[in-house]
Amino acid sequence: MAVAKMRLVSVIGQMASLDKVVYACGKSGVFQPDDAMTFFSDTSDFMTIKEENPYSVPLSTLESAIARVQGDLSGRVAPSTMEMDDMAAYVEEFTAKAAEMSKRRSELTTKAEAQNRDIEQFEHFRGLNIDLDSIIHCETIKVRFGRLPKDSFEKLNAYSQNPYVLFFPGASDAEYYWGVYFAPLEMASDIDRIFSSLYFERLRIPSAVGTPEEIVGKLRTELNATNAALDQVKKEIADYWAKEKNLCLQVHARYKQLATLFGVRQYAARYNDKFILAGWIPAREEKKFQTALDAIDAIEYSIESAEGDTHHTPPVTLRNARTFRPFEYFVDMYGLPRYNEIDPTAFVAITFTLLFGIMFGDLGQGILVAVIGWAMWHFKQMPIGRILLPCGISSAVFGLVYGSVFGFEHVLDPMYKALFGLEEKPIEVMNSAMATNIILFAVVIGLTLIMLAMMLNIYSGFKQRNYESAVFGPNGIAGLVFYGSLVLGFGCQLLFDVHVLNLPYVLLLIVLPLVVIFFREPLGKLMAGEKNWKPEKWGEFIIQNFFEEFEILLSYVSNTMSFLRVAAFVLVHAGMMMAVFAIAELFGPLGFTIAVIIGNALVMGMEALLVSIQVMRLEFYEMFSRYYVGDGRAFQPLSVSADK
Repeated sequence: MAVAKMRLVSVIGQMASLDKVVYACGKSGVFQPDDAMTFFSDTSDFMTIKEENPYSVPLSTLESAIARVQGDLSGRVAPSTMEMDDMAAYVEEFTAKAAEMSKRRSELTTKAEAQNRDIEQFEHFRGLNIDLDSIIHCETIKVRFGRLPKDSFEKLNAYSQNPYVLFFPGASDAEYYWGVYFAPLEMASDIDRIFSSLYFERLRIPSAVGTPEEIVGKLRTELNATNAALDQVKKEIADYWAKEKNLCLQVHARYKQLATLFGVRQYAARYNDKFILAGWIPAREEKKFQTALDAIDAIEYSIESAEGDTHHTPPVTLRNARTFRPFEYFVDMYGLPRYNEIDPTAFVAITFTLLFGIMFGDLGQGILVAVIGWAMWHFKQMPIGRILLPCGISSAVFGLVYGSVFGFEHVLDPMYKALFGLEEKPIEVMNSAMATNIILFAVVIGLTLIMLAMMLNIYSGFKQRNYESAVFGPNGIAGLVFYGSLVLGFGCQLLFDVHVLNLPYVLLLIVLPLVVIFFREPLGKLMAGEKNWKPEKWGEFIIQNFFEEFEILLSYVSNTMSFLRVAAFVLVHAGMMMAVFAIAELFGPLGFTIAVIIGNALVMGMEALLVSIQVMRLEFYEMFSRYYVGDGRAFQPLSVSADK
């Protein structure tokens, strides 16, 4: 449960050495640059290095050309060792060739699409045994091709007295007739108006010679030729990429490397003919980084502890035991810790696994969840799979305690009798007396975890020298005394009939901590040695803190009650499996088996999801909110994979 220690690096040297320093820092793979100007209070004699990146244009040009030939940039290759002029010439040649082939492919694709549209249009008029070219160019009549709704076609009988209201259908589909009507020039507008009222949709077809069948046949021949030419161009493009892929990716890797390294120059500050570059490295990589810089002449550098810089927030990288590492996924989801904040990963790993197992206790389903989690990580590299593995094992362990195996509640009774001399399992979840104990147990878990979260906040507060939070806050020492005293007082009275809630106890351990929490802000400033520790307006301070105090008291109650969901899901799991078996008993032996299998699958999938969500809610809202901020920034070192 630790945030890796960091070191602050400052490098000073001649401007001529800047590129070498940047490359060495990138080659080390452990250096994250930071804005050097922010490390000085007086920057009047400094200037930032603002230069246009000379490698961004050829890089973007090459990437566009690779996209044109549908190349894949995911492969990892060593950067090219070609001279810069040779690389520039290669990019120009590759881009020109890619553009030429891409243009031919685009032209043929457009031509094929147009031919497909023409075929689709003319297909609608197959069956009309007419010469389209002759009709379209007829000067005495107007020709209208299109489609007419089928119900409108039936309405044409109403215009039987008009010899020109005739529609000649060709093809049809479920809703329309496709065809043509003719109108003399002098009556064209009237006929068009009639057909418009019948919802005729006109279709303008391209000019062509012959009947629709002849035109479609000719177009299909032309389309086949176009598709053949298109396939040939695509093959040519694929062959060209296969031939150039390795060299092209090497050139791309080199340009990307150079562009990235050149971009680091903007972080440096310039002072006359010298530069200053600052950044961060992990403490454990200090010797490796020193070795990289020692190889460069005419520079000076210093490496200091990150704790000594109070004006900057160092980047964060987490270091956890292998067992806890999968749960960094949840921490990263919420937000990385600050550099001087505690890493909650271990606490999350333990509590999440424990709560998941309690709420989803079933030996058979737990083992199956663990196997599924292992498969998700092993075959798909899904981070959630590594979390499901320990959670499934925890479920299986608590399944042994509950005596539940795929919902069979008494299949383990012989084991309990052989090991412990019991006639049946010790915990019957659905028994009313046991259900009450489970609810009490859930409340105890909630009380314990909330107090542990407060202890973590106290430790984190002292670590960050935030005395207001660590000592006087609702999750600090004052809050822990108040909450713990209430728990102890009411617990002793309710469970053991021991009355400790006397007047001195209440005044010293309950009332006094509340007063301290009320005045936490001025007390914290006073303890930190600040001169202006008093509120500007006492009236506003008292009114505001009164409502905040009331909200704090409500949060103690609501956070504690939230843990009742732990007991609820223990009972829900047992109840859902009872429902599965009740349904399964309605069928015969084969139906019973199928119903039990399907029921287990549904319950396991649904409940595993719901339990995960509820445990995550407990982690984030009931515990993280008490001791964790999570507004740190990730350590993202500059990286160069290979030599020039």
